[in-house]
Amino acid sequence: MLTTPALAPPAIEQPAPRQASYGLVTGLAARGTRRIVVSSRGHVLADAKLRGRRFSLRVDLPTGDLTLRVATLDEHGRPAVSVVREVFGLPRTARPRLAGSHEDPALARRIRHLARSFHGTSGIYVQNLTDGAGAAWNASARFPAASTLKLAIATTVLASYHGVPPPGSYVDDLLRRMIAYSDNASANALEVWLGGSTSAGGAKVDGLMHSVGLRDTIMYGGYELGTFARRIPVRAEEQPSFGTGKYTTASDLSRLLRAVWLASDGRGPLHSNAFTTADGRYLLWLLGHVQDAPKLDRILGRGNGLAVLHKAGWIDAARNDAGLVFWRGGVFVASVMTWRSGGAGISSDVLAGRCAAVALARFRVLRG
Repeated sequence: MLTTPALAPPAIEQPAPRQASYGLVTGLAARGTRRIVVSSRGHVLADAKLRGRRFSLRVDLPTGDLTLRVATLDEHGRPAVSVVREVFGLPRTARPRLAGSHEDPALARRIRHLARSFHGTSGIYVQNLTDGAGAAWNASARFPAASTLKLAIATTVLASYHGVPPPGSYVDDLLRRMIAYSDNASANALEVWLGGSTSAGGAKVDGLMHSVGLRDTIMYGGYELGTFARRIPVRAEEQPSFGTGKYTTASDLSRLLRAVWLASDGRGPLHSNAFTTADGRYLLWLLGHVQDAPKLDRILGRGNGLAVLHKAGWIDAARNDAGLVFWRGGVFVASVMTWRSGGAGISSDVLAGRCAAVALARFRVLRG
């Protein structure tokens, strides 16, 4: 007959609910724990002996939404289980790191061909964030930003908020509606939360964006309701004429997404601006739940180790998408902006999908 008491469930520190994770599982087990088993979707991801109480394991998570089960076992094999829900799994190979920028000539030729075949003006930037290889076309030309700058609003709100907004709180609700459903009223409310008005909140957004190197991006208040190698060349080949309003560039959007990605592991310029690691993981989790017609993911699709975390935006004449594409070999950023004075439509989405597909194919070849 067993006389020792059952173990208390382990205290899980990482991953946290409603955050993205690269597979780091950390926490504290009860005294008497001998083994730890991590599983998800019916598969064992790790089974290890434990000495002491603290554990830190790196596991290969399934990509996408998952529930993680962490079981600790005593000397008799009796388990104590903790469960972490609403985790967005990302590949271990995509864990943030710093890498320089260099142009890949073969990819550059393909991107230029796609840009020139588009009947309108486009700005494109793609880069493999794990090794720095990439290509660009017209990436410093300013385009109407539309809803892509809701990512900038979210970043500024999280940098201003103490901790991660609790589920169901006012700010959490607004962030989810703004990112997942691109709700304009929620974006305006968050700007008011930031500064007391949309214009003052927009100025705070601009301030943070400029501090992390986005020099060609302007928030311009709220939204209307109801709607050594050669560095990757970032220049303006063709500038659309659209008057005043929100604007940004393919280069700036890519820079912002890279900064969010780096911050999710405690690196990069955003992390030094009160934007925490938890903020980065929470924002990636939000981006993983965007409800939108296929754009960057139009050809790639999702599943089979692929995840596209993106934010699109459009007005009548402009249609944009920018995001992080995670795959088993790592992660790349892609920003595709388009302008047609007579109206942008499905061809813009097709261009975004083709750019992402061409980039992924090339990065797979380069990885070998």
